[in-house]
Amino acid sequence: MKESALRVQDALTTERLELEVREFPASTRTAAEAAQAVGCEVATIAKSIVFRGRESGGPILAVASGAHRIDVEKLAKAAGEAPERADADFVREKTGFAIGGVPPIAHKVPPVTVIDESLMALPEIWAAAGTPNAVFRLTPNDLLRLTGGKLADLKP
Repeated sequence: MKESALRVQDALTTERLELEVREFPASTRTAAEAAQAVGCEVATIAKSIVFRGRESGGPILAVASGAHRIDVEKLAKAAGEAPERADADFVREKTGFAIGGVPPIAHKVPPVTVIDESLMALPEIWAAAGTPNAVFRLTPNDLLRLTGGKLADLKP
């Protein structure tokens, strides 16, 4: 397992959750690719999108279903500041992971995390696990517990 995926597995183990990072030969970089690799619906992929806070300059993490876009105005309200697009260098610096493999946990700098409430209706979800080929399965309640995130409606 690659070092980035091991960091995610270590974070899961530290939280005493019996969740397992799985690596695939095919890409899981996009929600569609992850769903195809796992054999699930795109809606059950919990995508992690990192933004830069306009005022604070800190990371804001939006976690949403792979089937939905993120409404940045709703995200701003929930996060307490306007989100701006984050470039690849910012994402790697703040999270320790490259775009396409950013998990919702184990970030270098803890982000303000906002989770789209539509994920809570699902029995299980899949999230990136540190590389463009790794994911892990969890419940929406696990996601809330692991991230300490705030629930909000993020759909347009």
